[in-house]
Amino acid sequence: MTSSREGHDGRRIAFLGTGLMGAPMARRLLGAGFAVTVWNRDAGKAEPLAGDGAICAKTPDDAVSGADVVITMLTNAEAVKDVLFDRGAADAMTPGTTVIDMSSIAPHFARDHSARLADRGIHHVDAPVSGGVVGAEAGTLAIMAGGDKDVVDRLADVFAPMGRVTRVGPGGAGQLAKLANQQIVAVTIGAVAEAMMLIEAGGGSQAAFRDAIRGGFAESRILELHGKRMVERQFTPGGSSSNQLKDLNAAMETANALSLSLPLTATVHAEFSEFVANGNGEKDHSGLLLHLEEKNARPGGKK
Repeated sequence: MTSSREGHDGRRIAFLGTGLMGAPMARRLLGAGFAVTVWNRDAGKAEPLAGDGAICAKTPDDAVSGADVVITMLTNAEAVKDVLFDRGAADAMTPGTTVIDMSSIAPHFARDHSARLADRGIHHVDAPVSGGVVGAEAGTLAIMAGGDKDVVDRLADVFAPMGRVTRVGPGGAGQLAKLANQQIVAVTIGAVAEAMMLIEAGGGSQAAFRDAIRGGFAESRILELHGKRMVERQFTPGGSSSNQLKDLNAAMETANALSLSLPLTATVHAEFSEFVANGNGEKDHSGLLLHLEEKNARPGGKK
């Protein structure tokens, strides 16, 4: 019989960061039969998982002690660095442990963390996700992995309850793929928002417009989900505009380092920068519509 910290395959998982995305992801692992120890900076966000069978740890180092796989789902690179290295989680791991960082951070941070962990004999995979809270709850996340192929392959059953994993390349490539994903998301949100304004300004129905183009070449998850948010004017996150801006900042920094000019990304980056600077960071990123309406002196839309 396995111990209280041992999963169905004998591997023990520690999950650090049980916020909006992390909690349902950890819950999926518990539902698949893994034993999971959880920790969150705000303990109140981890404690509900005890009802699903999780063990709640008081500190990151306590959570990872004896774990075979450590999953981090944290706000940004500074938070990942703080939890892994400043708070001593990496020091509490044994050689052979694998860290899966599912946070969204810049590729160079992921490569740096990987190198520091390798010095301790710890494997590292950067595996950010796309699909939002809906995908986290359903276990349908798109997981973009960077790291050694054999390590990623050995983690297949860990990834499976959370979504579909694709190895994109070596360390840092998962984070690079997430930045590219966020470029597409941001530019598409901007395009849908501008189209909604054009329809409304010309006297058309935004709701009917969205219905009319569904299934055509403009179909996308953004049109389906965020187009609906725009029509209904429901901008509670979801994905916050501040997090969208964080990813766009990283995308632009990476593009500059690679001597690339990305004019569409640069434009939508500037608009999100203004939107967040005006106090809208906690609105859903589909709320960029509000910013564009204000710039056009057209507050409010018609359904």
